Amino acid sequence: MTAAAKSETGTPGFPWLIVICGCIIAALTFGPRSAMGFFQLPMLEDRGWDRTTFGLAMAIQNLMWGIGQPIFGAISDRFGTWRVLALSGTLYAAGLALMAVAESATMLHLGGGVLVGLGVAAGSFSIVLAAFARNTAPENRSIVFGIGTAAGSAGMFLFAPISQAMIDSFGWSDTLIYMSAAMLIIPLLALPLVGNAGSGSVAQGAQFEQTFGAALREAFGHRSFILLVSGFFVCGFQVAFITAHFPAYIGDLGIDARYAVLALALIGFFNIIGSLASGAIGQRFSKPYFLALIYLARSVAVTAFLLFPQTPGSVIAFAIVMGLLWLSTVPPTNALVAVMFGTRYLGMLGGLVFFSHQIGSFLGVWMGGYLYDRFGSYDPVWWLGVALGVFAAVVHWPIREKPVERATVAQAA
Repeated sequence: MTAAAKSETGTPGFPWLIVICGCIIAALTFGPRSAMGFFQLPMLEDRGWDRTTFGLAMAIQNLMWGIGQPIFGAISDRFGTWRVLALSGTLYAAGLALMAVAESATMLHLGGGVLVGLGVAAGSFSIVLAAFARNTAPENRSIVFGIGTAAGSAGMFLFAPISQAMIDSFGWSDTLIYMSAAMLIIPLLALPLVGNAGSGSVAQGAQFEQTFGAALREAFGHRSFILLVSGFFVCGFQVAFITAHFPAYIGDLGIDARYAVLALALIGFFNIIGSLASGAIGQRFSKPYFLALIYLARSVAVTAFLLFPQTPGSVIAFAIVMGLLWLSTVPPTNALVAVMFGTRYLGMLGGLVFFSHQIGSFLGVWMGGYLYDRFGSYDPVWWLGVALGVFAAVVHWPIREKPVERATVAQAA
């Protein structure tokens, strides 16, 4: 058997310490950035900025997250996960601190945009989930991806009420400082996640050798990978718009602000359930078909929310449904990348897929603020998100859930 023909071997035990520490990191990195919407109105009131200014900062944050993720993923694959996660905590803390003292739009965009975005990128799902994949047997990967994604959801669930309560008690600026200090625990939690693409109980059995450049050429020459990248753009557009603008949208409807807090907390809580369920479902059924159904369900949920009377009850119902669908796309999407290409460059290739997600996030956040200031309504962005959900369902349907044909080529040679 040739080196290229060998497949992943070994049946490692469940890596509990790695999973627990990785889950806490996912919660910490996802929590503060998912609560940014609560800072918008008090910050704008104090600083005199408009929603476009804040929206642009959050858009830059999402774009930096997207740009940084494949880069940090490649660094993690090459030089080790711990180094990248330690950098994540440092960048994240610096960004939140600068955002707290920002007195100009430039400082806001640099701190809350560039630094926080890069901090999230270095500690993002693809970095943590790649470490999980290298130490988990293939038959358990989708489930472990669901657990890791659910942990990020738990961060959203916890940080939504905590952020609002701290803003009410200490003010938005001091709250950001406290959150900044909390990010400094990430390097310590990352210690068990040592190793790179060549380490881990699963990765050590993978004998297929490939350069970074060859991995990139292979991925971008693969039709199903391109479709996956195209569809994940939509996920970013939808969730980032809601994260950044939903609290303000609720306020515009005249609904009490506590329902915005409750809505984001419910999204986070039911996202835990949705992520765990998604990991289990993706392990047993077609991942591309499942993803198509998720995107269709999102479009139906938003359409119903916009067409029916918008009341506190409908806000809660919408939050529950969207929570179930929120990050349920992540486990099957990352699992598909692992199925197609293996785990050797999963950090980098998963980061490239997520880069598309973050381009969508940039546009969703920025267009939310821009179109609101232009038309006085968020409705155009809501309906665009509905149309994009249908598009995502269409492009996921023909994706083939199978490995690239490396072994055949190697044997023929």
